[in-house]
Amino acid sequence: MTQINREQLAYRPCVGIALFNAQGKVFVGERIDTPGAWQMPQGGMDEGETVEQTALRELAEEVGTDKAEIIKIADKKIRYDLPDHLVAKFWNGKYRGQEQTWVAARFIGTDGDINLSAFDPAEFRAWQWVDLPNTLDLIVPFKRDIYREVIGMFKGIGEQ
Repeated sequence: MTQINREQLAYRPCVGIALFNAQGKVFVGERIDTPGAWQMPQGGMDEGETVEQTALRELAEEVGTDKAEIIKIADKKIRYDLPDHLVAKFWNGKYRGQEQTWVAARFIGTDGDINLSAFDPAEFRAWQWVDLPNTLDLIVPFKRDIYREVIGMFKGIGEQ
């Protein structure tokens, strides 16, 4: 088995979306591949895509709707490294982790617009609306520092 040198690997460009509903709660989905692990929608940027285009495409793919308005794009990017045992598993071992641009968006649809099986393969098995700070209790441990930063960047956005 070939050993991967993570220091030589790049970060995957990615957009994360804090999707706020009318009550100021954010969407989280439970990953199909990791039961019990919840996260906000996120995904890699395609060549030539803008942050806004990526955010709406990822919402359509992961949540089943792009009924959202961008409220804010974070001023800084956040990087995280995958745990060593996951580097070879994700993205064919090409990336050491992700460099994320986070977007706050307001959901302008209804819960009935959410369709986790709209895209094949589906990313999430279940979903819920939660208070932004409560995402820390649901997220996998290696992403908690990122979510702390996202909470700080978007604190107060979902409040009425």
